[in-house]
Amino acid sequence: MLTLLGAAIFSGALYINSLLPIITGYAAKNLCSDVFVSNRKAADVEAIDLKFSFIKYTRNSVNYDEKSVTSHFLWGKSKAIYRDGFGVTLLRGIPEDKIRKAKYPVVIGPGNLQDTIKWPLGDKLPGKNTGIDTIKLAEISKRLITDNAYKGNAFAFIVLHKGIPVAESYKPQFNQKTRLLSWSMAKSFINAMVGILVKQGKLDILKPTGLDEWKQDERSKITLNDLMQMQSGLKWNEDYGNRSDVTLMLHCEDDMGRFALERPGAYPAGTHWYYSSGSTNIISKLIRKQFTSDSAYYVFANNQLFNKIGIPDAILEVDPSGTRVGSSYLYATALDYARFGLLYLNDGVFNGERILPEGWVKYTTTAASASNGLYGSFFWLNRSKRLLSAPEDMFGCDGHDGQHIYILPTQELVVVILGYSPTSKGGMDIDRLLKDILETLK
Repeated sequence: MLTLLGAAIFSGALYINSLLPIITGYAAKNLCSDVFVSNRKAADVEAIDLKFSFIKYTRNSVNYDEKSVTSHFLWGKSKAIYRDGFGVTLLRGIPEDKIRKAKYPVVIGPGNLQDTIKWPLGDKLPGKNTGIDTIKLAEISKRLITDNAYKGNAFAFIVLHKGIPVAESYKPQFNQKTRLLSWSMAKSFINAMVGILVKQGKLDILKPTGLDEWKQDERSKITLNDLMQMQSGLKWNEDYGNRSDVTLMLHCEDDMGRFALERPGAYPAGTHWYYSSGSTNIISKLIRKQFTSDSAYYVFANNQLFNKIGIPDAILEVDPSGTRVGSSYLYATALDYARFGLLYLNDGVFNGERILPEGWVKYTTTAASASNGLYGSFFWLNRSKRLLSAPEDMFGCDGHDGQHIYILPTQELVVVILGYSPTSKGGMDIDRLLKDILETLK
């Protein structure tokens, strides 16, 4: 009996030990980003974003001089550091001094403060009457942000109609300048980067990736399109509630793309749909391979996407190896996310300039063959009417904790909802919210 008890205790200790890097890594990384990228108060983040599961029991220390956060739980410890341009990186595998030596290249911005530039490149809004009922929209904003009437916890809310902001609201501790976490909405930004490289003739989504690691087996047949439509066939576990592929990748690995591409094949490419953050980080790694230097790689996103759509202060963070974490870690303002939605509402054209290749949005919103109309190319679809109140042609981006950009082409609407509304805590009644917004058009 004592032997069995001892074995059980030993096995339990081993399992808990395997969770410690995930628990402390999650706390350190997210708190560090919220403090040094979003400029939020540490106590607020701990009371809202980190108040769940084992994460709420971590002891977190913020070092404002070196811009870092160290988190402890039991005998486990993790540290995350902030660097200008790169955002926050969780220290894994690569020494801190080596990571700190990397410097982000100088990026030439728009040359003016955002609030002095006219919309859509800047925040100076036109105040144009688009025909939507703004009084009803204001009531919806209050119910969402102040009253929490749609459940969940929304930090920011934006509605664009005919390209113009017609509703904008924030909880008191947030404002127009607050950069907020995207979670998986970042995947859609990777869609845009791939589109730009396709437009430049540097990538072909229908050709095999050419990765050396896949040349000797069936994975050699996997195309960029398979990865973007979540039909690579790679074995993957996207469960955020335990020790899984996604939690290991985000919290234990120094090269997230390498970790993901090392997963074995489980299905023939293009035949099985399964949501995978690993697929996006493989593509992030492939994007990096298109450049002769890291400086060229980093400024590509700034010069060819962020600056061109009026979001020069957006930060897409990197893993310890220096590759952007395209699956999860973009920080931008609510208006920035609305601008991104506007890019896709306008078929890849922004402020009169074509950013994405012709036909790219149509490709993006074409359902992956095995997804039952749920998913296109790093964008969610509504072909199966998963949201009953929304039209079938609606498409958009969803984040892990209730971050959303919804694009409704027929109604000329973009809806942005940011906050902390994880499904594990009941989530938000998005269907009712969209129904109410659509009624303001009548």
